[in-house]
Formats: sequence, C-alpha cells, structure tokens
Amino acid sequence: MTKRQLIEKLSQKVEGLSAEDAKLVVESVFQAMTEALGKGDRIEIRGFGSFEIRTRKPRQGRNPKTGVQVAVSQKKVPFFKVGKELRQIVNPAGAKKEP
Repeated sequence: MTKRQLIEKLSQKVEGLSAEDAKLVVESVFQAMTEALGKGDRIEIRGFGSFEIRTRKPRQGRNPKTGVQVAVSQKKVPFFKVGKELRQIVNPAGAKKEP
C-alpha cells in the first residue's frame, strides 16, 4: 500500500473527510513519527508494532566491486518490531511457528 492509497482509503472510510483533509492527516502523522524518531524517541502503536532507533557498531566492510576492505562507521538505523496482533494476522493460528 502506498501513501496515496492510504489517503484514498481514509477519505472513503471516514464520512465527510475530503481527500485533501485525509492527506493532511496522514502527512501529519508521518511527520510526527519522523520527528519523534529523529529525537531518538520510541513509537509504540498497540496491536501494530513499535519503532525505535538502534545503533550499529562500527565494523570492517568490503567493497563488493574491488574487494578492498573499508571501515564502516557507527550509525543509527530505524528498527520496527511487529506487534502481537499484527503477527497473528500475518501468521494465522495453525501456521508453523519459528524456533
């Protein structure tokens, strides 16, 4: 699903909400989430999942084209952990569980 499809679905689902208003709502939510992650805050949406920033340690990498080793510096990356309800929807009961 794209952001545009999400806006269309929201405007159809909420009576009296125009596509322009739905666009403003969706963009505001994404902007608030982006700002929170940018500050290092954790975002938790019950039933869906949580977003947080994790720090990757510096390491030695390799240029795949030349094979030369390069130093990869420490960096922060966004991480998503799926919530229990979403996991159950994606993997319904009876599906083989991972070890």
